[in-house]
Amino acid sequence: MSSQAWHTYLRPHRAPETPAAMRLVLAILSGAILSLSYRGSFSSLYSWVCLALLLACVLGSRGWIAFACGFLHGLVFPLTCVPWIAEVLSVHGGMPMAAGWGVLLLIASVWGAIIGLFALVVQRLSKRSVPLALAGAPFLWISTEVARAYLPEISFPWALLGYPAAGNPALVQLTTLTGIYGVSFLVAAFNALLVWSDSARTPENTKRRWGVVAAVAAALLLVAWIGPRFVPKAEAHHVARVVQPNFPENLEYAGDWYADHKADMAELERLSLRPAPAGQSPDLLIWPEAPAPFSFSDPHFGPFISHLAQEFHHPVVVGIIEWKPGTELVNGVPHDTLVPYNSAAMLNEWGQRTFSYDKMHLVPFGEYEPFPLIHHVVTSVSEEVGGFRKGKERAVGKFSNGNTFSVFICYEAIYPGEVREFAARGAQLLINISNDGWFGTSQAAEQHLRMARVRAVENRRWLLRDTNSGISASIDPYGNMLRVMKRDTRDAADLPYDFRTDKTLYSQWGDWFAWMCVGVSVILVILILGKAK
Repeated sequence: MSSQAWHTYLRPHRAPETPAAMRLVLAILSGAILSLSYRGSFSSLYSWVCLALLLACVLGSRGWIAFACGFLHGLVFPLTCVPWIAEVLSVHGGMPMAAGWGVLLLIASVWGAIIGLFALVVQRLSKRSVPLALAGAPFLWISTEVARAYLPEISFPWALLGYPAAGNPALVQLTTLTGIYGVSFLVAAFNALLVWSDSARTPENTKRRWGVVAAVAAALLLVAWIGPRFVPKAEAHHVARVVQPNFPENLEYAGDWYADHKADMAELERLSLRPAPAGQSPDLLIWPEAPAPFSFSDPHFGPFISHLAQEFHHPVVVGIIEWKPGTELVNGVPHDTLVPYNSAAMLNEWGQRTFSYDKMHLVPFGEYEPFPLIHHVVTSVSEEVGGFRKGKERAVGKFSNGNTFSVFICYEAIYPGEVREFAARGAQLLINISNDGWFGTSQAAEQHLRMARVRAVENRRWLLRDTNSGISASIDPYGNMLRVMKRDTRDAADLPYDFRTDKTLYSQWGDWFAWMCVGVSVILVILILGKAK
């Protein structure tokens, strides 16, 4: 390699051609380094530059090399960002570690194929015009995120490009208009701008373009630094008692569970009813989704939680397993039986059940079987895997004071287009209950919380998040977060919340911006096909 800088060496119009091996290695590095924005210190810096490295590898390459670069980037990113998937399947699912990594590799391969297509389209566009390819890259990138969010059966929009930048209190406010996809677009556009600045053919143009990059970077830094000072902190007029049970992650419940956990239930009751500090009076009690057989069909749980609500003198929201009449195929023959739903219920201050919500977006391979042909693999995770049924309605409940709320469960929090429907239907408060204990000590719980936080801002709603073992928190409509309980501890905390009735553009229009990007991407693909003909 000559004494030229690496970015000069990668310029598509320069000779000699960059070796394919170098492009592939840099693409791998771009995916691995990008994952650093989703773990450790969660620094957003890497997200602002790593996509530029991938684009530099793609421009000027052959088609198959471009696809391979995108594939390797998309393959390595989840392997380094969400390796906890393999750990969950191995430690809690009974799979051999090799099998757990095999499942993760399949997921990563799907992501790789999606990013590979992105890279191929950018490469084809660059043959027509490099500026056109770079201008189209942010639209094409959002299309990959839409694919991950709306992919039938196995969608998984975890760790989208905009989440690290959305950690900034000022930048995250953009999501009230566009959802998280607007922040992803902003980050992708800056990455494309970096490559554009170094693709000029003359030193004069290069200098001018770097001046543009410097001006844009300065504006972004100014917003990120000064902007948070202008982000308000919402005033709360209510307090919720949030209980963190910290039950162990059992795969099955042997014997008489309630007899074996009598002391645990007594301690949770004490935490729920303990006196509040002076000046605080909790008017809502929340129990999360938990690895416990909480069901109203159980003769122990129903009377217990009803009595607790009466003692608390205020509403109680609790995660349960709901059993309803349904049909199940046995050797191809339908049989009437009771089928389970992952649900949430609310009891009023008199202990009467007045609300229920059945989880609509189940975890593939964990809560239901998307592909019956792999039944043997799926059922090796847990005996109950594949048994849950999907709910049918995004329910909005009403407290006795007339205020409304909605509950979404576990990883439904990573679907912005679905959560916003609760606000669009009139929910004035959002509650997220989750069991993140399956993640162990990995970064997954923190990743999950950071993504759920954006749902509060997108819809300008208070979000109360209660988990089995952490991380539980209260998040105000501007993304300001309060979390006081430690992970992996049994405790309860009184967290502020309030109700909002206004609706953001995103709450009303949903993923309009994301689908606009998809429309632009379709036009770009048509341009490629037209040139090919």
